[in-house]
Amino acid sequence: MSTEAALKEPAIDFSLSGVARYIQLATLFRRRIESGQWSVGEQIPTVDELAEECAVARATVRQALGILEVDKLIERFRAKGTFVIQKPQSQLWCEVPTDLSGLLLAADGAKIELLKTEKGVMPANILHTTGKLAPSYQHWRRRHSREGQPYYIGDAYIDERLSRRIPKAAFKQYTTMRILRDMPDLKLQEIHQTITIGTADVELSRMLEIPLNAPVAHAYRTATDADGTIVFVGNGVYRGDVVRLDIKVAL
Repeated sequence: MSTEAALKEPAIDFSLSGVARYIQLATLFRRRIESGQWSVGEQIPTVDELAEECAVARATVRQALGILEVDKLIERFRAKGTFVIQKPQSQLWCEVPTDLSGLLLAADGAKIELLKTEKGVMPANILHTTGKLAPSYQHWRRRHSREGQPYYIGDAYIDERLSRRIPKAAFKQYTTMRILRDMPDLKLQEIHQTITIGTADVELSRMLEIPLNAPVAHAYRTATDADGTIVFVGNGVYRGDVVRLDIKVAL
């Protein structure tokens, strides 16, 4: 086997996702432009070359390139080829909070929609075991949108002894952590957050208006009071195509 053949990368397998192949290809090509692999002003490979590289039909490549052309990232010239004309604008506007100040603020321009509320429930699968459970909790499910696009679904469980004093209107304006922080007789002792990466199931796909198996970020949060009672359990999901995670690294 020649060195060139030995170093040749295997064809990309697009069959492992429920997302249409041309959409997966468009995402791949967009990332090549973002990373500079296909630089502005450069001619990209031909449809035949991309079809061979990705082991897909030429029509699928044309569909993917059509998406980039509509987004004004590429332009096709007869008898010359296809060229990159600009980099995509960053869509990673939604920052997952990693400190208390971030947890207190909703995203700029966010609209909060209250989808469900129920009393006398207990949160399932407590991830952080620090603290003791309250006798019962009130559950709220909310959806956050920006410019008409849903980007976050959150389930909040609050100690029912506290929730009785929270006006319903507050849940359409503020984050749960902000609501708890502003309660005059409540002192939050510990706050934990765990973030994991997953994919959208059927329900999340519908609620966040994203393809099945699209990437999502799960944020699991708990807060305890001065007596060690878990007064808040939160389980939220962000759509992955708008999320960024900025963490200050201590030296």
